[in-house]
Amino acid sequence: MRKAPAPARRRTRSSVGLKIFMAVTGILLVLFLYLHMAGNLKIFFGGTTFDHYAAWLRTIGEPLLPKTWYLYIQRTVLTVAVLGHIAAATILARRAAKARPVKYKHRPKVQGSYAARTMRWGGVIILLFVIFHILDLTTGTLNPVGDKANPYGNVVADFAPHRWYVTLFYALAIVAVGFHLRHGLFSAVRTLGQQSPRGERIARATALVLSLVLVIGYLSVPFAVLTGIVK
Repeated sequence: MRKAPAPARRRTRSSVGLKIFMAVTGILLVLFLYLHMAGNLKIFFGGTTFDHYAAWLRTIGEPLLPKTWYLYIQRTVLTVAVLGHIAAATILARRAAKARPVKYKHRPKVQGSYAARTMRWGGVIILLFVIFHILDLTTGTLNPVGDKANPYGNVVADFAPHRWYVTLFYALAIVAVGFHLRHGLFSAVRTLGQQSPRGERIARATALVLSLVLVIGYLSVPFAVLTGIVK
């Protein structure tokens, strides 16, 4: 069998490396999402519990680390992971486009799930949401209350009934995260070596369940505020 030219082999190895990098950074981001969701759900235990949890986050690592340093380290790692994930996805998409020998005159029907066909736009929505979320509930710039000492009050004010448009945007973004996560988890499992038919079925089912849990968990907070369960 004739070997591929050296540049092609290097490009193939590079693409495999980028896929592995995407899988690893994706898993890291998913773990953060679940931990963050667990913290968000503390709002159902009342304002005191939720505010205590928010205050505790600022003390993680003490006395080894100064106050709030853990949060800044976490944010730095997550930022690098997100930017790296986006960069790797962009490079792979461009390589795939260049590798296509003939551009389609009429685009054929794309096989695959809705999530797979909307990964790019879903990623854009998620990125915009992350920026808004930081300005809203992290820095307080866009929040009606914006009081770092009152996280519970910030959340309640944010998703108040008259701010339904915020809840709507939040819901759309979280659903996009769910679709992105469902496809991304399955792709990560395949990239990291699970490619048997039975393994793929298990991976698809697991990705679907994990995505549903995440979406329901995150959406429970704004809708609880919107309906008056949390006030």
